[in-house]
Amino acid sequence: MTWFWFSIITLLCWSGSDFFSKIGCRDARDKYSQFKMVMAVGLVMGLHAGYMVFVNGVEISWNVILTYLPVSLLYIGSMTLGYVGLRYIELSISSPICNASGALVAIIAIVSGTAEPMEATQYLAIVFACAGVIGLGFVEANEDETLRAARQEASNYKYAKSWLALALPIAYCLLDAAGTFADDLVLETLNEDSANVAYELTFLMAGIVCFVYTVIIKKQKLVPKMELPKYVGAGFETAGQLTYIYALASGESALAAPIISSYCMASVLWSRLFLKEKLSWKHYLCIAITFAGILIMGIYDM
Repeated sequence: MTWFWFSIITLLCWSGSDFFSKIGCRDARDKYSQFKMVMAVGLVMGLHAGYMVFVNGVEISWNVILTYLPVSLLYIGSMTLGYVGLRYIELSISSPICNASGALVAIIAIVSGTAEPMEATQYLAIVFACAGVIGLGFVEANEDETLRAARQEASNYKYAKSWLALALPIAYCLLDAAGTFADDLVLETLNEDSANVAYELTFLMAGIVCFVYTVIIKKQKLVPKMELPKYVGAGFETAGQLTYIYALASGESALAAPIISSYCMASVLWSRLFLKEKLSWKHYLCIAITFAGILIMGIYDM
């Protein structure tokens, strides 16, 4: 049952990353919060990469880093856009949209002709995930402003209806899907551990660039109380990646994948309990449809 506990830990870590990243990035007045979040994730991932290289003996070279660079940039770009989006929309809405990237990967594979033959249920899962996301966008764009203000009152954070609020998590979904599709192709020529270290080192470099831009050029102050949630979120993100690998390496990936894929629903739960986010029944219906698609894809994953 080791796979089960690693799966549960991954679910908790990645939903925790969502939660603390939301806390660290939700202040709309801080135009540089996404760069500060990249700094946090870059530092934590850089430390983990150092551990993997110097303690675990994972081999890394400039050739590996450059080969994996396009994939790394797609992932880092998607996450950065996701951090920006947390300023404009509830985590309860953004997390299911972002997690629908698996459905897009399947669509890309089908269109490109690289997909293996799938069961009818898998096609239905793709339809569910896409329909749920489209429905979320429709409900969010057409919600009455008075009802929106009333349900957001408890959280003390007011999100105005705007195209940017939906565009950012959708952009995350698109870039993450492209990164996942490219990942499958590139990993045919690279060792997985080396590729992961290359990704973490690239994230470290992105964090350094963000530090130079944000702190040195723009002279933004780093207030420990405001930055702490970002580093907690970064720690959860990195820890989740590690336990994810262990869960799938256990040989029970068909059982582990659906548990892990449901972490966006845990994110919705944390946002409801602790951030006091309240959605309409139409939002929750679309989230449930999206989750059903993600869960079915997880069952067939690997």
